[in-house]
Parts: sequence; C-alpha cells; structure tokens
Amino acid sequence: MTSENTTSKAILSGEPLAQACNALDARWQVQPDSVDKDCAIYADFTFKDFVQAFGFVTQVAILAEKADHHPEWSNVYKRVHILLTTHDAGGVTQKDIALAQQIDAILAA
Repeated sequence: MTSENTTSKAILSGEPLAQACNALDARWQVQPDSVDKDCAIYADFTFKDFVQAFGFVTQVAILAEKADHHPEWSNVYKRVHILLTTHDAGGVTQKDIALAQQIDAILAA
C-alpha cells in the first residue's frame, strides 16, 4: 500500500475533521456515525431549476469518476443533496474533503 493510499483512507474525526470542514463552504455539515451509518459530510444545494441542478450533478459525476470516489446523492427538482464518506475506510477521509472542495469550486466558477 502506498503512503498516498494510506493517507487518503485515514479517518478524520474530532478536531482534524472540524478543521477540514472549516475549509469548506458553510453548507457542509458533519453527520456523526451511528449504528448503521459511517460518519459523513453532507450538503444541500438549491438551484434555479431542474436543468441547473442536473447540470451540477453531471459536473460532480465527472469529478467523482476521475477521483474514483462516488457520492451518495439525490436530486429532486431543483434541490441536490450530497453525502460523502469513504465506505471502505469507515468514515470521512481526505478523499471526501478533496471532493467537497472540488464541488465547492464548481459553484464558485
């Protein structure tokens, strides 16, 4: 296993997770782990209409595929909900933070 792989699968929690989330847009929140769910970060986005929301989802899909890191999400009309967690690590890792930062960059463009 490479050091990059080890770093990308190291679970963030406590202060390191809080610091990483502080670097993200304020809409990102932490979903604590529970009996049936790993810790995750999530955000809700609202767009002008369905076409804008779907265009955003398409842009995120391309980023996710390139990163080989796929979000859980839903799109209902003009709203998009995205949840990020690294399932094989069992929680939030740098891979989730990096993808959230890329998602934020889409919205800033």
